[in-house]
Amino acid sequence: MYRILLVDDEILVRDAIKENIDWKSMDCELVGDCENGKQAADFVKTHPVDIVLTDILMPYMDGMELSHFLHDNYPEIVIVIFSGFGEFEYAKKAIQYNVSEYMLKPVTAMELREVIGKMKEKVDQQRKEKEKLESLTKTSQDYHKNALVIRSKAIEALVGCTRDVQKSLDELAKMGIYMDSSSYRVAVFDMDLFSEIHEIDMEKRQESALMAFVLFNVADEIVTGRGAGIAYQEGNNRVCILFMGDHCRGFSQETHEICEEIQNKVKEVIGIEVSAGIGGWVKNPEELIHSHEQAENAIGLRYLLGGNLLIDTEEQKEERSLSLQQSLNEMTNGIRNGNLQAVNHALSDMKEKIKNARADKSQACVCLQMILRHAGSCWESVTSGGEDLFHKRELLMGKVTEQKTFDEAFLLAENYVHEVFERCSSMNSSSGQKQAVLAMEYIRAHYMEQELSLNDICSYLNISTSYFSTIFKEATGGTFLEFLSRIRMEKTKELLEQTTLKNYEIAEMVGFSDPHYFSISFKKMTGKTPTEYAREKRSV
Repeated sequence: MYRILLVDDEILVRDAIKENIDWKSMDCELVGDCENGKQAADFVKTHPVDIVLTDILMPYMDGMELSHFLHDNYPEIVIVIFSGFGEFEYAKKAIQYNVSEYMLKPVTAMELREVIGKMKEKVDQQRKEKEKLESLTKTSQDYHKNALVIRSKAIEALVGCTRDVQKSLDELAKMGIYMDSSSYRVAVFDMDLFSEIHEIDMEKRQESALMAFVLFNVADEIVTGRGAGIAYQEGNNRVCILFMGDHCRGFSQETHEICEEIQNKVKEVIGIEVSAGIGGWVKNPEELIHSHEQAENAIGLRYLLGGNLLIDTEEQKEERSLSLQQSLNEMTNGIRNGNLQAVNHALSDMKEKIKNARADKSQACVCLQMILRHAGSCWESVTSGGEDLFHKRELLMGKVTEQKTFDEAFLLAENYVHEVFERCSSMNSSSGQKQAVLAMEYIRAHYMEQELSLNDICSYLNISTSYFSTIFKEATGGTFLEFLSRIRMEKTKELLEQTTLKNYEIAEMVGFSDPHYFSISFKKMTGKTPTEYAREKRSV
């Protein structure tokens, strides 16, 4: 029997799903239905659940937050997310929380039955994997039968503040462990092979607990030998060290050396690279959670810097400000001027700046999206066509966030910039094309001038109107007036979507002296009046 929990803040949706699915015939049981993520989180704490079907937008705790909670605390639960059309891209970001399926609302009974069928297969697979893992871990039964397990769980509870601190201290005291040092800090070790920067197959996932056992033995031996603290296991795959001693320069250096020795020994014994983060010093056991959080954040830099890290947060410089504007300008100027060396220098400079700033994944992806936008704007400035490059840019905006490492994501952006450079260079290869490009740039810079005319541009370029018309049509496929009208309409759409300006104000801003003619022109191009267009876009 497969136990299913339904989470949706709309009671009609919950009732429809409950009534339209023959749960028994699918060997399923709907064990509960909740109206928000908070209720669901509380429910799974006291009820066994195999599959969670959840909406995205809900009060108190939404579907993303619930997925995060389940991923961290109940990784065996299979998650299916429902989302509306506007939330779908947002929902896909939940891939980091091992969400198994995304369903676009409205969901039919047939679709839901198909998805539940697939999820049952996944539950079966996980149950088989668990049995295999339990079989494998029998080799470490001696470890699981002795007090080290109890000690690890007690220290983990103390550091994570998952129970009353005094109770944890009392439990440790019974084991002969007294938290009476003047200072404490936490180091977290995580094996790169089993981390998010690598694709993990099922066989490797099963090996991870055994490898973590080796890591624990190595850490325990070295730390105990130095009398520097206590090693403990955190979950199945991580090993941590609770350092205890005087916060002095000498002991700080020793903690760093111990972590490095552990890394080297593990590499020597089982050939696996381990990343380690060392949190800052704290005075009281109650503050250990902060040191642990700093250590964990340091390991998070693995996305940016790659594996085999050893980062001591006490030695880290203050976070540097991150500004790419100068480098972005250098890149766009290089593209426009056909200077590949300048483009590559700007890309290299931006990559270094992002890494030096120790940007987290979210911030790094925003920077990559800025690079894509600026490169795309260079292509936009020289042509009114080339939709394939614009479409590719939009795809890459999401794709860079899906890469497992920053270097992989940066390579996607870098390749796009080089493709834009080649296309722009090709456009600028002849004198006529260069003049057409200059004309398009001039129009984009002066479209708001009501009196802008063909003669203005020809005077600017110092060419005849007939010659201009020929080269411009070859480059754009249309006339000066068609291109000008298209630019004005593009800017109109932006203003209608992003501002609450009146139609006559927008008309003036985009170069129309007559608001009535402006409305007629807009409807001719879009099929809607400015008011209709604004109402539609602002309601989304």
